[in-house]
Amino acid sequence: MKTRCVFSTPDLDAARAAMHAALDAGIDDSDICLVARDDIELKNIPDHRMTGRTDFVPSALRGVACGGGSGLLLGLLAAAVPPLGVPLAGAGFAAVAGAAVGGWTGALIGSEVPDVIHRKFSAEIASGHILVVLDASKDKLEQAEPAVARTGATLLPFHAHTVLT
Repeated sequence: MKTRCVFSTPDLDAARAAMHAALDAGIDDSDICLVARDDIELKNIPDHRMTGRTDFVPSALRGVACGGGSGLLLGLLAAAVPPLGVPLAGAGFAAVAGAAVGGWTGALIGSEVPDVIHRKFSAEIASGHILVVLDASKDKLEQAEPAVARTGATLLPFHAHTVLT
């Protein structure tokens, strides 16, 4: 499992220096992203370096899990009540239907909600700072964090496990 950490840099040159320090410390190129204000991202940051701006995927996955679990529970309860005449296979159908509806609903909601980094560090982003986001194993981060900090990047109070990276 990877852990995500975030550094703040004052400008694009400092962000590039922090990225190179992370690469030199063993962080994979695909595990480094940048987050910045819209005008900075559009002009200066390549698309492959940007993170998703919304909680679309995590919300959809939560919806699938919650909807599927709820559907399964309701299906099993319906199968347990003989007068309803719901076969046990109906519980499976209810789980699939619940997962589909939950995933769809979660994705709709998540598409309008900013991701956790944009929410937590909105003031930092709005002030023009560029955030360098690293997703790596704990061992690699222990080597990379001091190297990135030596470039002048500021480690922000954010460490979270990432499931989708």
